[in-house]
Amino acid sequence: MITPLTPVPFRAPGSDGTGRQGYPPAPEPLPVPVMDNHTHLDFPRDELKVSIAGALDAAEAVGVRGAVQVGCDLESSRFTVQAVDLDARLLGAVALHPNDAPGYAARGELEDALAEIEALAVHPRIRAIGETGLDFFRTEGEGLARQRYSFRRHIDIAKRLGLTLQIHDRDAHDDVVQVLREEGAPDRVVFHCFSGGEELARICNSEGWYMSFAGTLTFKNAANLRAALAIAEPERILVETDAPFLTPHPHRGRPNASYMVPYTVRAMAELTGWELSEMCSRIAGNTLQAYGSWD
Repeated sequence: MITPLTPVPFRAPGSDGTGRQGYPPAPEPLPVPVMDNHTHLDFPRDELKVSIAGALDAAEAVGVRGAVQVGCDLESSRFTVQAVDLDARLLGAVALHPNDAPGYAARGELEDALAEIEALAVHPRIRAIGETGLDFFRTEGEGLARQRYSFRRHIDIAKRLGLTLQIHDRDAHDDVVQVLREEGAPDRVVFHCFSGGEELARICNSEGWYMSFAGTLTFKNAANLRAALAIAEPERILVETDAPFLTPHPHRGRPNASYMVPYTVRAMAELTGWELSEMCSRIAGNTLQAYGSWD
């Protein structure tokens, strides 16, 4: 069994004792609770770690009533399975990240690792296989073939277990769509940290795939994401942090956590012209459709 992360409070700006900035201030609470559908509670630097309960308490205080803890390798996937038993506000996803799959393959460990991912995924609070997909930014050469093979295997696991598929797609939009269509996508597919533009958004609309927007939506150079959100069908949108990464404006570069979701939700409401409560209700309903109930 794991033990909860070392319980320390969310730190005020610049007070982490290292000269680096700590967690940003909490935003105003949302009028209707939502869920963070992609976070990594096992990733923060040691000096910025909080307990699982502490992280979720901070989120709940601002209207983020639950989260999906996501695995990226065997260690973090094992963590995820144990974490969902520690707090009912968590659901989980398990997988081998596309950038990690080639390493498992090179060591002759990929098949055993995939078998363990499938065994972990039968836990009733594991609701997704992810994050999996393709990443053409960090992997090249022979590793790309291994990525594709691993992605196809994860799709198969998700379909056989009836689980949602969480996609990691970096610089690989066309290839990800091609593999999904060739293999036959699971009933529920989420493009985690959606990074495409209008073309991919139209495909997601047509295929019935979810687009999960992160803090990147608020970045000045993210016109493509704002254009995608503008044409995304309302029943296709989700929100996430990808914490501790991708902290939304105006705190970009600081550590991220689930309590930061309201910054992105407010940006989504402003960009679409929806009332904030309407945006929250839509996101909450979509998240339940994608992952099932937290209760």
